[in-house]
Amino acid sequence: MSIHMAARLRPAIHPTYPRLLCAHLQSRGFDNATIFEGTRLHWEQLLGEHRYLSLEQMSRLIRRSIELTGEPWLGLDIGGVTSVSAHGPLGFAVVSAADLGAVLRVLSRFVGVRFQPVTVHLREEPERVVLTMEEEEDLEEVREYVNGAVLATFFHLIDTVTSRRLRDLVVAMPIPEPEWAEIYTEKLGCPVRFGTSALTIEVPSELLGTPCLTADPGLHRTALRDCEHQLRQLQSGGPLSQRIGVQLLECEGHYPSLDEMAARHAMSRRTLIRKLKEEGSSYQELLDEVRRELAAWYLLETTQPVERIAEKLGYQDPSNFSRTFQRWFGTTPLRMRKGE
Repeated sequence: MSIHMAARLRPAIHPTYPRLLCAHLQSRGFDNATIFEGTRLHWEQLLGEHRYLSLEQMSRLIRRSIELTGEPWLGLDIGGVTSVSAHGPLGFAVVSAADLGAVLRVLSRFVGVRFQPVTVHLREEPERVVLTMEEEEDLEEVREYVNGAVLATFFHLIDTVTSRRLRDLVVAMPIPEPEWAEIYTEKLGCPVRFGTSALTIEVPSELLGTPCLTADPGLHRTALRDCEHQLRQLQSGGPLSQRIGVQLLECEGHYPSLDEMAARHAMSRRTLIRKLKEEGSSYQELLDEVRRELAAWYLLETTQPVERIAEKLGYQDPSNFSRTFQRWFGTTPLRMRKGE
C-alpha cells in the first residue's frame, strides 16, 4: 500500500463534522438520498461517536456538497454556524479559557483530537503571534473547504468568548485567489490574502490579554484534562475500532480472523466483541468497510486488473469478489471503473 493511499484512507476526522455538513444540506432542502448519491457513504455510518471518517470519505462528501450548492466557499458557512459544543472538550476548553492567549494555546495543541489531517502551530513574536495550519495529509481538492471552515470556526469561537469583534488580524490562505474572494472578506469581516504556502492567522500581541466573557477555571481544568486524555488516546492509535481499522488497511491478501485480531490486542474474542459494541461497531463492519474502501480505491485510482484486486482483498475466487462488490455498490467492478 502506498503512503498516499494509507493517508487518504486512514480514519482521521470526527464524525461530528460530516454530520454538520449533512445537516446544513438538509436545512436547504436536500434529502439524504440526494446528499449521499455517489459518495459511497450513508447517514447511519456517521452516527457512531467513534466512527471517524477518512480524508477520502470526507472529501467525497465535500465534493458532493459543493456540487449540490454550487458554492466553493461552503466551508465558510459551515464553520460560521457550528456551535461551540459541537467541538466537544476542545470547544469547552476554548470557551472556558481566561483570555485570548489561552484560547490560541488550546487551539494549537488540541485541534488534532477532532481533525487529524492538519496540525496547528503557534509562534510567538515580540509584536504578534502567528497561528499556522499545516497539512499532515494533502487536502488536495478540498483544501479551500477545509481552510474556509477552519477560518470561520476560529472567528466564530473568538466572537463567542470575547467582548468585542476582533478583526485586527492578518489572514492568509494557501489557495489561488478565487473569483469569489470578496465573499471571504464579507463573511469573515477582515481582509484575506491568497496564494500563501499555509493558512496563517496573525494576532497582535496586545490582543492576547483580551478577557473571555465565558471564562470558567473549573470547567477549563476539566476540559483540558479531557482533551489531554483524547490526545494521548490518539497518539496511541485512537479508539479500539480506529486502531483495528488502520491495522486492516495494512493487511493485503490475508485479513485476520476475529480470534486472531483479539490475540493481537491481548484480549479474548468476547472482550473484543464487547469493546467494539461499546463503540457502536463490530469486527465484521470494520472489515467490510475497509474492503469496500480499498476495492473502490484500487478500481478508480489504479489500473490493476480486477483479479489482482480481488486477491489483494482476500478473495481467491474473483466471482465471489464481483458478487460482493455488486452487493456493496449496486454495480460491477468493471462498470465502476468505466464510470457507468
